[in-house]
Amino acid sequence: MAFPRDRVMNTLTRYLQLCDVPVPDGAEGELGDLFTDDAVWEGVGPKYGDKFGRTVGREAIVEMISAYLPPNSHFRENVHLLFPGNIDLGDSTARGSWLMQQLSRYESGAAEVMVARLDVTFRFDARRALIRRFRTEQLFSAPLVG
Repeated sequence: MAFPRDRVMNTLTRYLQLCDVPVPDGAEGELGDLFTDDAVWEGVGPKYGDKFGRTVGREAIVEMISAYLPPNSHFRENVHLLFPGNIDLGDSTARGSWLMQQLSRYESGAAEVMVARLDVTFRFDARRALIRRFRTEQLFSAPLVG
């Protein structure tokens, strides 16, 4: 069994891989497998608060995220890069904070680079860390040319 920090990183890495377009080889599973039943996913701050709002419950979160992923035509290409962060461990929970860079090319042909702060709370079960609360705040974005 993986150490608690490894379980946190495995879950977050898998989440970001499943949000990449196209999904990289070896990224297996379903988004819903990564969240608790009562999970909360929310955009915070001036740029993401209104854009994403607050979504509650595993099924609603998967539906919201899936609207941006194939077969829907939002992204042509999309990749997430995760920078080292901090993880605080409890007995059955963990909370981490990371900076994440996202490079996207949209179906329209426009491209963008974006940086967000992720604040994620996890609940451990017998095998893994499940996302209990996912908060994302956009800190920077700029169009990519070329």
